[in-house]
Amino acid sequence: MKEPKRSKTSFRWNGAATSADIDNVARLVKKNNIRIVDLKFNDLPGLWQHFSIPTAELTEIDDPMTSIWEEGIGFDGSSIRGFQKIQQSDMILLPDPKSAVADPVCEIPTLSILCDIYDPITRKPYTRDPRYVGKKAEAFLKTTGFADTSFYGPEYEFFLFNDIRFDQTENCGYYFIDSDEGEWNSGRDEKPNLGYKPRYKEGYFPVPPHDSIQDLRSRMTLKMLETGIKVEVHHHEVATAGQCEIDMKFSSLVKMADQCLMYKYIVKNMAKQNGMVATFMPKPLFADNGSGMHTHISLWNKGENIFYDAKGYAGLSKLGRYAIGGLLRHAPALLAFCAPTTNSYKRLVPGYEAPVNLVYSARNRSAAVRIPMYSENPKAKRIEFRPPDATCNPYLSFSAILMACVDGIINKIDPGEPADVNTYHLPPEEAAKIPTVPGSLEESIAALEKDHAFLLRGDVFTKDVIDVWIEYKREAEIDPVRLRPHPYEFYLYFDM
Repeated sequence: MKEPKRSKTSFRWNGAATSADIDNVARLVKKNNIRIVDLKFNDLPGLWQHFSIPTAELTEIDDPMTSIWEEGIGFDGSSIRGFQKIQQSDMILLPDPKSAVADPVCEIPTLSILCDIYDPITRKPYTRDPRYVGKKAEAFLKTTGFADTSFYGPEYEFFLFNDIRFDQTENCGYYFIDSDEGEWNSGRDEKPNLGYKPRYKEGYFPVPPHDSIQDLRSRMTLKMLETGIKVEVHHHEVATAGQCEIDMKFSSLVKMADQCLMYKYIVKNMAKQNGMVATFMPKPLFADNGSGMHTHISLWNKGENIFYDAKGYAGLSKLGRYAIGGLLRHAPALLAFCAPTTNSYKRLVPGYEAPVNLVYSARNRSAAVRIPMYSENPKAKRIEFRPPDATCNPYLSFSAILMACVDGIINKIDPGEPADVNTYHLPPEEAAKIPTVPGSLEESIAALEKDHAFLLRGDVFTKDVIDVWIEYKREAEIDPVRLRPHPYEFYLYFDM
């Protein structure tokens, strides 16, 4: 990315910072002795980008309302994945003072501020800014008449490894993962090897010393709490070799997506500071559980949960059933955003609690949509969409899920009867009748190409976002993986 430069033109953006917002930033700067301000924004695939400025850049102008908060800071949009062509590279970042928080991992006292992206010519929000897509989704919901707020509770799973090596060249391709917890190290000479390596598929819920990363997860949790993220629980997950889960309390769309990126930022940096490496890759290990991001959603109107009906199946209202209908009908296209990597489909296979069957049920984890039954409280009634994983861009994933639910309600899409059986153990003739998720990213992208009108409603997703997403996934991910020989192919075919 080229060196950022201050925009020379003062703009009056919609939703510009207020004096109260800016005053609060000044208080944070003083309270935490802030020396550096880190400006973060989201690229299209979902990774945080950033650059930093001295604190004085926020306060050096006498009138703060004509400073960075109004002018923004310029950057090269052609250097960011999924953004501009080089002949239209100039873009503007406008800091959102409401997002300001003391950075939880930097050694130098640093203020972290999220930014929105604008076009400097049209002076309008940038259509490919994922955060803007999320804001439009929230605004559109208010126009439907049946709901004004949506809440999300993603369950992030990830691995903490002790070592990772990988490479791909013209004549070589490999990866090597190691973990002090990995069952494959039960016989390693560790001088001494103390055992306590969780067996495959037995990492859920043994206490320390089997769970060797309890304290590290606790430190991650405390860092999250410092930034305002409300954490409900953390624990070891099913797989051997350091699979973890830390669950956040539900929140609204954009706020939760903001928190998701801070969550990953904290987990990755705290792991590195402790000599480990974190990955949110869905399927890094063969023959053990992968990592998902089961996403809980509920829709509310005027403070009432519209998914709740005490007389409905599993306490779910008719509108809630229609929302499920929308999720199941559009699931193949949704997964282009919710399970957006070629590796995602190494997880979405039967046998590892993977939700590949496009049915719904109460409590049943083999269904793509589950209705949790932990509580009878009307406020707790929600639906859980299980196929997503943490490689998704949460702004785009949550927005797409919302638009599918809205489409289901508008069109009264009946999801059919619930599947209250283990769909993995059905007789072949019955299993063949159940639709399943796509088997590859290529199939999901093809589904999105055919089925995306529901995303365009209310201009939430624009055609250029859909088009560039499809183009990027095919050119940067699907084709490069498809064209490279797989190491296991040598085992299968080298001696043919």
